[in-house]
Amino acid sequence: MFSLFDPLKKYRAKAARIGEFEPELKVLDDSGMRAESLALRARAAAGESLDDLLPRAFALVREAARRVLRQRHYDVQLIGGMALHDGKIAEMVTGEGKTLVATAPAYLNALSGRGVHVVTANDYLAKRDMVWMGQIYAFLGLSVACISHDRAYLYDPSFDAKVEADRERDTTGSFLVQEDFLRPISRREAYEADITYGTNHEFGFDYLRDNLAYSKDGQVQRRGHHYAIIDEVDSILIDEARTPLIISAPDAESSEYYKTFARIVASLSRGTDYLVDEKMKAVDITQDGIDRVEQMLGIPDIYAPEHSRLVHYMQETLRAYGLFTLDKDYVVKAGEIVIVDQFTGRLMHGRRFSGGLHQAIEAKEGVKVQQESRTYAEVSIQNYFRMYKKLAGMTGTAQTSAEEFDKVYKLEVVTIPTNHPLLRKSMVDLIYKSLDGKFKAVVQEIKKKHEAGQPVLVGTASIEKNELLSRLLSLEGVPHEMLNAKNHEREGAIIAQAGKRGAVTVATNMAGRGVDIILGGNPVDPVEAEAVRALGGLYVLGTERHDARRIDNQLRGRAGRQGDPGSSQFFMSLEDDLLRVFGGDRLKGMMERMDMPEDMPIESRVVSKVIEQAQTKVEGFNFDSRKHLLEYDDVINKQRSAVYAKRQALLESGAPGQVLAALDMLWMTHLEDMESLRDSVRLRAYGQRDPLIEYRREAHLFYQAMLVRLEDWMKENEERIKEAAANSVSNPPPPVSKVPATKEYEGTNRNDPCPCGSGKKYKKCHGA
Repeated sequence: MFSLFDPLKKYRAKAARIGEFEPELKVLDDSGMRAESLALRARAAAGESLDDLLPRAFALVREAARRVLRQRHYDVQLIGGMALHDGKIAEMVTGEGKTLVATAPAYLNALSGRGVHVVTANDYLAKRDMVWMGQIYAFLGLSVACISHDRAYLYDPSFDAKVEADRERDTTGSFLVQEDFLRPISRREAYEADITYGTNHEFGFDYLRDNLAYSKDGQVQRRGHHYAIIDEVDSILIDEARTPLIISAPDAESSEYYKTFARIVASLSRGTDYLVDEKMKAVDITQDGIDRVEQMLGIPDIYAPEHSRLVHYMQETLRAYGLFTLDKDYVVKAGEIVIVDQFTGRLMHGRRFSGGLHQAIEAKEGVKVQQESRTYAEVSIQNYFRMYKKLAGMTGTAQTSAEEFDKVYKLEVVTIPTNHPLLRKSMVDLIYKSLDGKFKAVVQEIKKKHEAGQPVLVGTASIEKNELLSRLLSLEGVPHEMLNAKNHEREGAIIAQAGKRGAVTVATNMAGRGVDIILGGNPVDPVEAEAVRALGGLYVLGTERHDARRIDNQLRGRAGRQGDPGSSQFFMSLEDDLLRVFGGDRLKGMMERMDMPEDMPIESRVVSKVIEQAQTKVEGFNFDSRKHLLEYDDVINKQRSAVYAKRQALLESGAPGQVLAALDMLWMTHLEDMESLRDSVRLRAYGQRDPLIEYRREAHLFYQAMLVRLEDWMKENEERIKEAAANSVSNPPPPVSKVPATKEYEGTNRNDPCPCGSGKKYKKCHGA
């Protein structure tokens, strides 16, 4: 099913065909290149298939990149681009230039005029890649834009930011190079560009907001989702798939209840009053615990119908205490709880745990407890991206999740060969009895490598372990840099120096994905780089295995880029979470029989096999969890598609704000009903009934009831609706006032987009 040789044979033949165009294109001047691009666009508009246009289009992109970036696509990069055009996942080793790979298929598919989305892992990468690769697209006559959390930009070579944007000066007084050609535009204009860069969150939330808009002018995305290329596709489509995208607003006050239950749960005993199942990520209160909670609350039965909300507060608070740890799952920053992404180690600003869990953690940590929210719209990552007619992705680690990509997204994984042979050595894991023994060995290993001059990247699984190792290294007098979500502002500067001779960088898995560590530092000193190569290149030391093999492979992949030497080794202990929960007993018995001292490791293929089996088991649990969530979300997704199609038809027909407001209110209530239904059907498993079947059956009944309520409302308000529709035609809304709204927009920078949404700069609109 996941074939390797057949597509590569076909792709190599096409790469040879692309090469045949190179001499012809090299002799063209720049205007001749643009004329060739316009001719291709005309052929696409006339109905010629993109597959037929591929060889010449890819050759144009290769030549454009050579001229404007001084980078020429390798054949393997073109092969990766062909896999992306075919709607596949291109698995490419780190350092092979995935950012450049995406340009050829993005250009080719943009010729159709239907818009291409390039999805990146964060706002910084969206802006960086758009500016960097935008030079190619602009050279060939295509428009390229990016959307970030609070702004949208167009790459415009004619835009002189040195005159227009004094606010973009950095601390040294020089201008930020990547900002030089960024023109602020509206989000709608950004989506009208031929190619649009952005994060999965921005694309998904704009889709939801469009389906809450009360006019066509309030919608920003084009109709339909044509083609998306997802960078770090395993991170976005798998790691983030457990968290749906939700638009919500504050609802009833519940902060005092969470504070009360934080005090109560803090006084309960783990193992006696409640039980934690780390494998299943579940917390269950015992009868002893129930008795204590009821006693402290002064109520006879917390499970009585009138106390259903109290059960909700109790359960979420138990989860907060039993399953979520400070400086591992979240941090406290500026008096707020900020989630830590378990796969990238980055802070997820603006994201909140759902279902009251975030409030429970706020109460646990003694910070201000925010109001619970009411859901207006939601969509899962899986179902958002399954809307695209064609989907493709790139990553260094996809084969371990090939089954999930196939079953959920119908995406095939193609492993792309490297341009240079891979020289990295992956050494056998070392296992210690205790955490103390492991960290002593880790510190001594780092010290030895540092003294020899070999650069070391140390990967840690949490901020807490990151800081612990930093303290131990300081005690040993080993100079080092520490990188985690708390000091991510210096990430670029730290990584730039991580490949220098003798450098030691201690990082969470922030440094494991989308980062190139260049030997000798940046910019590269050829003499220094060669000296580091002679020492063995970058040495990657993992202090713990992660739940998913992909995360470990990403960390290993920092070494040995583009034919450089490098090596990697993982140090583990029986007290690590992975082995303690999933594989410790078998290994512990083995070590005890061998009477191993604390600071002596086991180094064997058998042990590594046990670890891999434990990881496979965890990956299986996580896959089942995501599959389970998706099965439930698929039910509501069909309803969502139907409701949004009905809503769009009403909006385009000029229906007044009232089928839209009524439909929105009914849909919002329906979402709450579905959430309650999901919680309740789980209990039916005890009665030998399949919860999913029960959910599907009752969800259909709920949906039919919602449609009946909508029809009833429309009949009851038929005259008012007709009157409102007539008024909207005979009395169109007044044009936007040109009078400056001084108080409302006070403090807006003259060069910022006007807050009124016109898409113009403030100084040329309400600030005129």
